[in-house]
Amino acid sequence: MNSIAAASQPTLSPAVSPSLTMAAKLPGRGAKAAREFEASLIGSLLESMEKTFATLPGQDTLPGADDYNYLGTQALAQGLAARGGFGIAAMISRHLPAHEGNK
Repeated sequence: MNSIAAASQPTLSPAVSPSLTMAAKLPGRGAKAAREFEASLIGSLLESMEKTFATLPGQDTLPGADDYNYLGTQALAQGLAARGGFGIAAMISRHLPAHEGNK
């Protein structure tokens, strides 16, 4: 068995990941809406991947499994977005101050 030393495993720090620090610094409804938007996009991606790869052809599904899969996918998407996700929320949040007050 090959094992990887804990010290050699990559870790994310705020200095390394600007999307984490940007999303955390910006208070208000705009940053929250940006995170929710990114969570929605991530959820859509995860849901389509789950439907594609989760079942085998001819396999019967359990009643209610779709509901549990949906809840799990949404929880995972929100957790990913809250921790920086793909950086979409941070990118939106960076551009919000330039457009505040413009209606």
